[in-house]
Amino acid sequence: MTTVLIADDNSVVRAVVREMLTGDIVVVAEAANGAEALELARRHRPDVTLLDHRMPVRDGLSVVGAISTHSRVLMLTRSADDRTVLDAVRSGAIGFLVHGQFGPAELLHAVRAVAGGESHLSPSAARVLVAAVRQAPPRHGLSQREAEVMDLIARGLSNGDIAATLVLSSKTVENHVNRIFAKLGVTSRAGAIRRWDT
Repeated sequence: MTTVLIADDNSVVRAVVREMLTGDIVVVAEAANGAEALELARRHRPDVTLLDHRMPVRDGLSVVGAISTHSRVLMLTRSADDRTVLDAVRSGAIGFLVHGQFGPAELLHAVRAVAGGESHLSPSAARVLVAAVRQAPPRHGLSQREAEVMDLIARGLSNGDIAATLVLSSKTVENHVNRIFAKLGVTSRAGAIRRWDT
């Protein structure tokens, strides 16, 4: 049996969601605002909390972190704007479904997945996270090309092998390696690999 808390300020939405949750999924409580959701999560410790982000008293995003210490959080909301998705995931949500982008079967699957510790995202939320990862600064301040070179160094390739793999001149690879060592604050390949793995 999977226990669920539904938190949404719209009673009609809560009723619809409750009707969709069938079988081994049991709704143990419902909340109409973020403060109530946090209190009920502490009291019932449900396997999953379905949490809207726009609610009175306290909005969903302000309580994700606190609720996630008692329950796994699956955001269930009408908005998948970049800020909402990123803030929710950074705060502790492990799932994000957008109204209009799922049916009863997917909701059931998402609840079970999140209860088991797996992520489940609507396509629009997944696109936001993929875009955010692609825009993230490279590790240790390395450029994209330097990171590619460093990955090959970590795999044990020589400068000549790296030049052949990336279709670069040996001098270009040597320049990249020197810049990598400087940025990582090391003087050897072994040191660079140790730093890269941290």
